[in-house]
Amino acid sequence: MSDADTDDEAQDEEIAVEEMDLDALRREIQDIDREIVELIAQRTYVAESIAAVKRDEGRPTTDEDQEQAVMDRAGENAERFDVDSNLVKAVFRLLIELNKVEQRESR
Repeated sequence: MSDADTDDEAQDEEIAVEEMDLDALRREIQDIDREIVELIAQRTYVAESIAAVKRDEGRPTTDEDQEQAVMDRAGENAERFDVDSNLVKAVFRLLIELNKVEQRESR
């Protein structure tokens, strides 16, 4: 066996290991994505409960102080986990807006 053959085999093994690692990493991302969706579903359920309480108590759909508190916490959590604060806040802004639409529609 020549040095070239040995180099080719080593390169083939390295590519196979990288592909295995890539597949494992992609499976991990899939698991995380599922968890994110599960958490969104849980958050939506709680938001629906909040909407029911607001409706029963005659409170307005929008609570700007609470929205600001959520955004502040989102920014703090982003910093804690070293994630782009603007990205996290954009996600939470979208969640809040979707919850408000659902609350308005349920009235």
